[in-house]
Amino acid sequence: MNLQVLKLDFEKLYGKPAEAVFFSPGRVNLVGEHTDYNGGYVFPCALSYGTYLLVRKNNEHLLRFASANLDRREDVAPDKIGQPLEGDAWMNYPLGVMDQFKKKGINVEGLDLFYSGNIPNGAGLSSSASIELVTAVMVNDLFGGNLPMMEMVKMSQDAENQFVGVNCGIMDQFAVGMGKKDHALALKCDTLEWHAVPLKLDGYKIIISNTNKRRGLADSKYNERRSECEQALKELNKEGRYQTLSDIDFDTFNKIYERLSSEVLLRRARHVITENQRVLDAMKALENDNIQEFGQLMNASHVSLRDDYEVTGPELDALVEEAWKTEGVIGSRMTGAGFGGCTVSLVREDKVDNFINQVGPAYEKRTGLKPLFYIADVGDGARRLE
Repeated sequence: MNLQVLKLDFEKLYGKPAEAVFFSPGRVNLVGEHTDYNGGYVFPCALSYGTYLLVRKNNEHLLRFASANLDRREDVAPDKIGQPLEGDAWMNYPLGVMDQFKKKGINVEGLDLFYSGNIPNGAGLSSSASIELVTAVMVNDLFGGNLPMMEMVKMSQDAENQFVGVNCGIMDQFAVGMGKKDHALALKCDTLEWHAVPLKLDGYKIIISNTNKRRGLADSKYNERRSECEQALKELNKEGRYQTLSDIDFDTFNKIYERLSSEVLLRRARHVITENQRVLDAMKALENDNIQEFGQLMNASHVSLRDDYEVTGPELDALVEEAWKTEGVIGSRMTGAGFGGCTVSLVREDKVDNFINQVGPAYEKRTGLKPLFYIADVGDGARRLE
């Protein structure tokens, strides 16, 4: 992303130069999928892709929203911040965040705002959380909020839940806000306990591969899986000992799984419980500098998501299977909600071109879809640039 070009675009748009530039990354989850709403562990990292926000204060008592990526522009009076815009308005993400600040007595005044992102749209790398956090950091900086990052992470999740109306967990906003260069973040979603684990990728690259399959089933299946997990917890929790499925460790599960009334509930619960263990094992593998074992845990995660949780679908499976066949790949799995979206792979640096040249055509032959590939570095969280 060329910042000089963005500054020129801002000046063309608003007639004056930007006063400040902020950046917020996208994120990818390396292991720990569909565990967040079950109170479990996730293991994401922030990416070098993200959202830039150029801004200047104006004296016209207007919030002017514009984007380099989307045509729709809007002017909103600050006293209308609490009212969502109609239609598919991307401005509702920043407006929802501003509304959260307003509730804390931090009022936003007139601003010229120009958002520009290089996160691939619809790839499941969390462009919405990136927009929310870049807005939060900007408001906090320009209007004297003095709020800690974790507070802004929670406010951004509340904005998405309450204002935009998307019932997301906290992982996306957390990874985007708290990201640390060359580290993955281990987060326990029910307690918000977390720590950063060094991600030493010496000689390896993270490649995100987009299936380019629209995720039509993801929302309905997400709700279905949530209710299956709630039912499984109910049936396993006869003594009332567990708050979430993730409170049950693997040894305990092996003793009580016969309480479950169906094979389907058994498989759903087994995925959540084994996936939590995989995150703990992945943390240990990285702490012991064992990147090979980390890759094997990614592979095992995909198998569990495919067979026990059934959220992959033919496109994600094809992309992962072709990656597994390719020299230099130590791990590959789906990432995100499933039924389309992206895979994440760890690939030896000298085999990256070979990976793209081999996996791309093989996947296209199997599915008729052309995948897109993104080589990602692990970066810091949301911040002011200049």
